[in-house]
Amino acid sequence: MSWAGPDDIFLSTSLATYLDKKLLVLLRDGRKLLGLLRSFDQFANVVLEGACERVIVGDLYCDIPLGQYVIRGENVVIIGELDLEKEELPSRMNPVSEDEIKRAQKAEREATDLKGSMRKRMEFLDFD
Repeated sequence: MSWAGPDDIFLSTSLATYLDKKLLVLLRDGRKLLGLLRSFDQFANVVLEGACERVIVGDLYCDIPLGQYVIRGENVVIIGELDLEKEELPSRMNPVSEDEIKRAQKAEREATDLKGSMRKRMEFLDFD
């Protein structure tokens, strides 16, 4: 069995073209994982080597190392190759520690929860 080459237009949607390349994988729960694709199967289960989770909150980001990571195919929304010659993030983004990004995530979650609860309390006003 031969794998698809980069010039094979009939199999260009196969994950085989991404083997040993750095990918960004977006999961159903919204997480973004980066790593080298080492293996996959017919169900889109993938194995990433040197994987990390990229957490972004506002202008802050953190890459949390995960090591070798197996992702079940049903959780994958989209997979894309990263262009190693381009910057991955805009220059306005600031790297922070894992603790700082977790605090920022918590604050963002609390603000969202507060906004939702305030909206529920104000429903009786019916602004529409």
